[in-house]
Amino acid sequence: MLRRRHHAQAVVVLERAARLEPMKGSIVEPLALACYNSGDYARAAEAFARLLEIDPAAPHAHFGLGQSLKRLGRRDDARAHLRLAVALAPEDRLYRDALRRLG
Repeated sequence: MLRRRHHAQAVVVLERAARLEPMKGSIVEPLALACYNSGDYARAAEAFARLLEIDPAAPHAHFGLGQSLKRLGRRDDARAHLRLAVALAPEDRLYRDALRRLG
């Protein structure tokens, strides 16, 4: 579903799975991405935050949470998570560029 860009449908299926296994990263991560890509940034932020509960050192989760928070207008919180993403993966240009654009 995600490959075909059926993000809203994927959210429904993944939320059901996440209710059964709320701390399984292989479910929570695609849920967060599907929420973000469907434009539901609040739900995406919640899912990325849950992903960070599972793995606090996951740079992609900090990046996703930062991007979600930015879309919600929470720039200071977004900046903090983007900084963590860069600190955890300094070689990742995507993370550095996102932080630079946020200012």
